[in-house]
Amino acid sequence: MRVGLVIVSHSDKVAEGLTELAGQMAPDVAIIAAGGTDDGGIGTSLEKIQSGIAQAQGGAGVAILADLGSAVMTAEMALEFLDPDQSESVRLADAPLVEGAVAAAVAAQTGQDLAAVVRDAEAVAATMGSKGAEPASGPETTAEPADTLDDIDQDDDGVHEASWQLINPMGLHARPAAAVAQAMADLDADITINGVDGKSVMMLMTLGLKAGDTLTVSAHGPDAARAVEMLGLEVRNGFGEI
Repeated sequence: MRVGLVIVSHSDKVAEGLTELAGQMAPDVAIIAAGGTDDGGIGTSLEKIQSGIAQAQGGAGVAILADLGSAVMTAEMALEFLDPDQSESVRLADAPLVEGAVAAAVAAQTGQDLAAVVRDAEAVAATMGSKGAEPASGPETTAEPADTLDDIDQDDDGVHEASWQLINPMGLHARPAAAVAQAMADLDADITINGVDGKSVMMLMTLGLKAGDTLTVSAHGPDAARAVEMLGLEVRNGFGEI
């Protein structure tokens, strides 16, 4: 049972396209497009949003993401029309549509509850605002890439670290970033990748790591060694893209 998503946009094509994009990263999540007016024009539809909520509701709740002001207003109206016993399980996220939908989809795919899905979507705004403040890109690192899993380092505090050079042509783009975040989310460890949260797909995507860049992981906790080994195998296999 996973949280469902409703994508509200003034454009049916935007909603459908974003639903397809997010669905690539969250194949087990119900993501429903509610774009455009009832007659296919530009605008929003209360009926489409209400229908989307009903379709996305699988028992774990529904997160709604909307684009422009009137879409938000229409989504809020849909919330007001919900029965009292339903209103607790439907939330409107205050998040940018595209990035928020991707973050919410990945969180839902990993089995997070409604509050966590909305939180991850809304955290994107802060992430986007800080992108230019301090570069987090991989090429800045001076760590020596690990040639094998035996080269993983462990310090006296139980922190496992390793570095690898990205070999897949597209680097750490959306699909592998989502796969990494999902895999790391299941582990009992604090994980950072090039200085950002290894369990956040949006943070990983802000790194902009390209082919040839160095990816460095640091993990601490019961599953730290497993996290580093799993990530090392993914990187060395080119995230299944070569």
